[in-house]
Amino acid sequence: MRVLLAMLLMMGCSSPAPPPVDEPANRQPPTANSGPRVVFPDHFVVSVEIAADDELRAQGLMYRDHIDPGKGMLFVFPRDDVFSFWMKNTRIPLDMIWVDANKRIVGIRENVPPCKVADCPSYGPGVVARYVLEVGGGEAAKHGLKVGDLLQFIDTDVEAR
Repeated sequence: MRVLLAMLLMMGCSSPAPPPVDEPANRQPPTANSGPRVVFPDHFVVSVEIAADDELRAQGLMYRDHIDPGKGMLFVFPRDDVFSFWMKNTRIPLDMIWVDANKRIVGIRENVPPCKVADCPSYGPGVVARYVLEVGGGEAAKHGLKVGDLLQFIDTDVEAR
């Protein structure tokens, strides 16, 4: 009886092992749940800065020495058009993702290199878009983005457009 009582006391004093933590492959930074963001089809969340006026669109991601995974810039245009981008004064390779008014990817340019000359080339898919999303080079491939994929915009003030 004493042995049984001792075993019960020992079991009551030990704490059960914590349940296993389910770590998703696309673990998000803590800030990814607030502010403007774009969600990829694989549920990866990109916290975005919004470039919705001429001055912000012209500045873009110039003069930045790095861009963290899960960060980017969403260029918002007032109308659908064919938009080309260049990498003048941009110091890091970027993926450029053209998106139509329905939030579908219509073009992708991956790992566009920084421009170190005066006459920088322009990049674009030559198709009509409403938005361009810029993320760090390699992010589009890492998340399997392709033309036709649907993106989700959250708290960007363009969700209903």
